[in-house]
Amino acid sequence: MIGTDPTTLLLNLTGEAVPCPLDDIHAFIGRFVAYPSPDAHVAHTLWIAHAHLMDAWESTPRIAFLSPEPASGKTRALEVSELLVPNPIEAINVSAAYLFRKVDGEAGPPTILFDEVDTVFGPKAREHEDVRGLLNAGHRKGAVAGRCVVRGKTVETVEYPAYCAVALAGLGDLPDTLLSRSVIVRMRRRAPHERVAPFRRRIEERTGHQLRDTLARWASTVRARVTDTWPDMPEGIEDRDADIWEALLSVADAAGGHWPETARVSAVTLVTDSKANTPSLGIRLLGDLRTIFGERDAMSTEGILTALHTLDEAPWGEIVAGKPLNSRGLSRRLNTYGVKSTTVRIDGPPAKGYKREDLWDAWSRYLPSPALPLSPQESVTSVTSVPSPALPSPLRESVTSVTSETSANGSEPENGCRMCDVPLLPGMRDVCALCERDIAEVK
Repeated sequence: MIGTDPTTLLLNLTGEAVPCPLDDIHAFIGRFVAYPSPDAHVAHTLWIAHAHLMDAWESTPRIAFLSPEPASGKTRALEVSELLVPNPIEAINVSAAYLFRKVDGEAGPPTILFDEVDTVFGPKAREHEDVRGLLNAGHRKGAVAGRCVVRGKTVETVEYPAYCAVALAGLGDLPDTLLSRSVIVRMRRRAPHERVAPFRRRIEERTGHQLRDTLARWASTVRARVTDTWPDMPEGIEDRDADIWEALLSVADAAGGHWPETARVSAVTLVTDSKANTPSLGIRLLGDLRTIFGERDAMSTEGILTALHTLDEAPWGEIVAGKPLNSRGLSRRLNTYGVKSTTVRIDGPPAKGYKREDLWDAWSRYLPSPALPLSPQESVTSVTSVPSPALPSPLRESVTSVTSETSANGSEPENGCRMCDVPLLPGMRDVCALCERDIAEVK
């Protein structure tokens, strides 16, 4: 296959050479999905590959395609994935019992492609607690969902396996418990200049399944290598973020070539972007308090509330039913972080308030250090610097989104396939592997 590094050619049990198909998977999905960034494109490619090695991981990341409006490509991302992952289950408005039995099926762990997931976590969320529990728990190997089953006059306890790969698509956001276990892809509607190929399943099924089967064979050759291995994490990716990216980086390391570096650059970029999105109200409150405190050692509760209510674009002026945050609400929210009010004296008689020293621990734990760069671009630059200048960054220099705008004179992107405009990763010729296969078949 074109674009395959010789180091990625491995032998399966029959002695047949199995090329690493990640470049081909990357090209295939890039034909149909307008990704918001090259990093999201890379993450989707790695997630598809990791689904073929589920028994090798301790945890599986969810991948969540989210957008503020319909018609943003979320469903298309799931439809393309369905051709490439093992045992796919396309789920829309399914019951918990259905999912439990599918996960516990004889065909092996399924790959759940859950569309319109916003209906599960919307106004009727209470009706879908079992589904939510399955999605939350199933990221860990060995996780089960316990249920009581009535057989005749006997009530028995049954434990259903919950561990499986899951891709989600929906409007708006997900609960924090799911967001913290997901690679988040913020989809958006295509601009007039952005182009993708039309997706017709009956036409693309053969090519997609060929890629899926090649990926499965390659996965069987690297399974022993990636099992119980721990990839090196880039600086800044730790704890829950490391759990999310562990499997994906292991796949990249097994693929070799440019993939280890490409994957780590994408990991840091996406993790940084996720931190920059709208924080919880508690984190927002801590951040706003740090802003209004400035260099002060203490502030009265009244002074804090006045400052919070006047902050531009802050929610504190109408936080509950159109009413402003009051002293009781401030105390209740800060108590969850171990911060309590005390008596302070500020140019007058003693009054209830808060001291900087009492807030410092919460600030240091939950907010980025003010001494560090705060913008995603600055953070990525500082974390992803490459030790050797001789090693280029393939993601930044050679990977372009399939949605790249053509040049002003009408010529095609310089690093795209001359047949179908699919972006080409380093090491690939001017024709992608899929087009070259088509040319060979015609000949």
